[in-house]
Amino acid sequence: MTERLYYRDSFQKEFEANVVSCERDGERWKVILDRTAFYPSSGGQPHDTGRLGAAEVLEVVDDLHDPTGAAKNATGADTHDEIVHYTSAELPPGPVVGKIDWPRRIDHMQQHTAQHLLSAAFVELFGFQTKSFHLGTVTSSIDIEAPSIQPKHLEAAERRTNEIIFEDREVLVRFGSAQELAEAGIRKTVERQGVLRAIDIAEFDRQPCGGTHLARTGQAGLLLIRKLERRRDLWRIEYVAGYRALNAARSDFATLTQAAAVLTCALADVPAGISKWQEERRAAQSGAKKMEDRLAQLEARDLLAQHGARSAPAEPNGPFVIAVVLEEASANYLGLLAAKLVAESKVVALLASRAGGHVVFAQTPGALPPTADLGSLLRESIQKYGGKGGGNRNFAQGSLPNPADAPAALEQTEHLLSGS
Repeated sequence: MTERLYYRDSFQKEFEANVVSCERDGERWKVILDRTAFYPSSGGQPHDTGRLGAAEVLEVVDDLHDPTGAAKNATGADTHDEIVHYTSAELPPGPVVGKIDWPRRIDHMQQHTAQHLLSAAFVELFGFQTKSFHLGTVTSSIDIEAPSIQPKHLEAAERRTNEIIFEDREVLVRFGSAQELAEAGIRKTVERQGVLRAIDIAEFDRQPCGGTHLARTGQAGLLLIRKLERRRDLWRIEYVAGYRALNAARSDFATLTQAAAVLTCALADVPAGISKWQEERRAAQSGAKKMEDRLAQLEARDLLAQHGARSAPAEPNGPFVIAVVLEEASANYLGLLAAKLVAESKVVALLASRAGGHVVFAQTPGALPPTADLGSLLRESIQKYGGKGGGNRNFAQGSLPNPADAPAALEQTEHLLSGS
């Protein structure tokens, strides 16, 4: 059984221990110590990292094997268990010095202690219970059982949590049986027997927990709620605390400052500036769409006049085939132009863009024989050039990887239509 030093002192950065066993496990080594300050992944909190002698500690896991068959529970202080350290190198039996990656440890303690405070605040204010906790690399989250959570709930719980942080209350570790802890008023009861470990935040929260925690609430610095989303029958609340909250606030300020510079306004005027910009953008897009529609109408009539004056249908009473490669045109504009052409006259329009490699085929309904299908025709015309696309018998669109192939692709299509 591995003695867990972090159970009583989460601030121990360095410790001495003995290597009980060391076995190769793939590209890593599986190391068991007689005592450790390394926290294993458990209860939503990731494992510690650091070093054992010259070897890097890559992962730490809890290998519980209680011979009594009791349920595995990281809050227990008397289970027959071992903590497995996966290292980058082999360690010989005997004494070894372990060093905890402290920035990672203090970050995890800030997030986990802040979680206890936030969960307790929701219980105190609204009676909402936390069902699960996850400590992520960027943000952490709690899943809360509640009929509904509104912004006012978040604001109140965030404020109450920070009140407890700013009061710098003591955070104690207590041990006792489930009955003793229940009588002391723990927030969440447990079924497991034996000696349990609980985190006691003075006059605010007492919760069974096997994780690492701060010594005082003030060490959490600040908690900021970042996001709320519905997850089936639960509400997920994302938050940051400690140095993460500082980094988030600094990042938010930098983003706001950059936005204010782009909008040439004060920081407080950014929301109004964005709203104004959106209105102007919508108006400009509406105007541009109208102009594009007008341009397509005029260009369609010009193309019909040009082709009608110098071309004749491939078959008597057949449609005019208008094949045009435009220098610059988006796929959307080609589609719009094709729609204008087939609406004006009995036409088969074969259009392409030399700049973008876009291809659009369209026909006035009934212009081609019933057996003709422009979707199939387009695929047949552009596949030899590596193009892809499709559609139905009246309209099809696609693209060419090499826009320079557009004239040849349209010429081939004309040949296919004429049967030559």
